[in-house]
Amino acid sequence: MSEEIAQGYPTITQLTNRNYLAPTGFYFTVNRAPLVGYFGTQVNVPGLVLSATEQPNYLTNIPRPGEKIEFGELLLTFLVDEDLVNYMEIQKWMRGLGFPESLQQIYDWQTEEKPQNYPAKYKDETDLNLFSDGTLLIYNSTDNPTFKVIFRDMFPQSISPLQFDSKVSDVQYLSASVTFKYTIYNIEPMICC
Repeated sequence: MSEEIAQGYPTITQLTNRNYLAPTGFYFTVNRAPLVGYFGTQVNVPGLVLSATEQPNYLTNIPRPGEKIEFGELLLTFLVDEDLVNYMEIQKWMRGLGFPESLQQIYDWQTEEKPQNYPAKYKDETDLNLFSDGTLLIYNSTDNPTFKVIFRDMFPQSISPLQFDSKVSDVQYLSASVTFKYTIYNIEPMICC
């Protein structure tokens, strides 16, 4: 990458790279649920919506930029392993947050040992084991990571059902989708050699 990109976002006046971004060039990890990302087949970089306000005018109201940005939902689709380990990572996390059977479930979740790669900022007890960061690596046409999208303070909001069907003639492996809420995400260029 050029020195311009290494220092941040490039200021480009002429298009220099005419390669297209391939939808297959990605790798997603969730620190709190590493197996879900490993089997990931689809993920999105959420869109943004900037609120707008209107400036009154005697002819027509004039739109002006607002002050708040709404971040879209982060949706990850993954293949489910036959031991349901990755599916249960999310189920267990959601049950810990929502404690559907007893209050003890959230206490157990908060005190559960965190994975090895769990960030240090979440290891203190004030976090209570509720959130996780996630990283999406975006690869270029030569399979080199060029950007990383960092999601802060994620938690799962919903997970899709597993649909079994005995009428299927060919084996179609089950997949599930999980929707995450998060505080913010940032797209950062990768610094290359």
